[in-house]
Amino acid sequence: MSLSCGVECVLLLGCSRWAWRRCTYVGSNDSETWPLATPDEFEPVPRVCRLILAVYEPDLRNPQFPPDGGYRLNPDWVLKRVTYEDALGRSPPYLIYADHDRKEIVMAIRGLNLAKESDYKLLLDNRLGMQMFDGGYVHHGLLKSAVWLLNVESETLKRVWEETGREYQMIFVGHSLGSGVAALMTVLVVNHRDRLGGIPRSKLRCYALAPARCMSLNLAVKYADVIHSIVLQDDFLPRTATPLEDIFKSIFCLPCLLFLICLRDTFIPEGRKLKDPRRLYAPGRMYHIVERKFCRCGRFPPEVRTAIPVDGRFEHIVLSCNATSDHGIIWIEKEAEKALEIMRENKSETITVPPKIQRLERLQTIEDEHKDALERAVSLNIPHAVSTVEELTENKEMEAGAAKANNGDSPKAEPELSSRGANWDELVEKLFKRSESGKLMLKKESNPTQIQ
Repeated sequence: MSLSCGVECVLLLGCSRWAWRRCTYVGSNDSETWPLATPDEFEPVPRVCRLILAVYEPDLRNPQFPPDGGYRLNPDWVLKRVTYEDALGRSPPYLIYADHDRKEIVMAIRGLNLAKESDYKLLLDNRLGMQMFDGGYVHHGLLKSAVWLLNVESETLKRVWEETGREYQMIFVGHSLGSGVAALMTVLVVNHRDRLGGIPRSKLRCYALAPARCMSLNLAVKYADVIHSIVLQDDFLPRTATPLEDIFKSIFCLPCLLFLICLRDTFIPEGRKLKDPRRLYAPGRMYHIVERKFCRCGRFPPEVRTAIPVDGRFEHIVLSCNATSDHGIIWIEKEAEKALEIMRENKSETITVPPKIQRLERLQTIEDEHKDALERAVSLNIPHAVSTVEELTENKEMEAGAAKANNGDSPKAEPELSSRGANWDELVEKLFKRSESGKLMLKKESNPTQIQ
């Protein structure tokens, strides 16, 4: 009798401790050790948020739901708008915008529409470990959508970039479902920059707002120099390791699903999560907008923290009533704008003295953080992680190919692709090799037993 009572007490204490830790865990804990972002690096975020909101407007000259201060764009610079009907269910709606003031070509992709069956088809076209890509795994449906978009729009993007003197930055931006498509488009373009006129890697950028988990950890770290993910406080999507297709199947009982995921993940060791190459993560460098504190009412002035985490990369579900509202693009735009204003005010207050972090020093710090993250991934034995040396070698080879494209030299190994334009389906397959049985196999895998 006394033994059973003792066991019951231990179980009760254990459950109470777990419940206390989970209920008191707040979104700001994920980034409490990260440094603050600077206004220069965060400046584009509110602007690209407004571009995504512009995709929802049928007429930008007579907007129906403008954000505070309006969209602040020139409707004459919108090069192309694509609706659901135009996309034929192959991708979410998007627009292409040439910002001549800031010398940017932006492709903005909207988020999930709960009323559109085609969006669900993109999400459901996946299962764990289904799609190998570039030494890792990605979401199959989102990759197909990214490939389709590049097949349709790559010539337009290339033409506009060349017509603007090859000086403009090319930015891919998306929200929610669109963030996964934009991130995978960026990975494809980075690997085949010669197909877009040889655009340098330094001129490519992606902003994934409320990002979907769309790529394995080694890829998320590898492309952190070009992909930036923005997370608002308690947003559930970047934290939910459950496949997207399962999340949105259960969209109408989402709080119950999040609680069960939270309970399940408690008993999965961190090392096991990191060693699973099929587990997907939010891509790139993380920017975390924090505006609420534990046991405090209301919203506080938002601050933005940034890092390239390897372990502890938004692995904990936050049991919060704001977990779904923080996913909304409207709230992200509002809080990002507030945060940027606060950054600028703090910077102007110290204008009479040298800033704590010089701009060139911050750029060097960002590069060092990326190198450190790559080495950290290797030290943790993340599957297929690349070292800094391997990454630099790959970049040099790609820069050489891009330089040839800039000089008008087509790659000799692919004359048939050059003559008829880039077929991105074929380019994706070139990242693999086939085994004797005909199955696709990662090029970096030399052991036949590793074939999926």
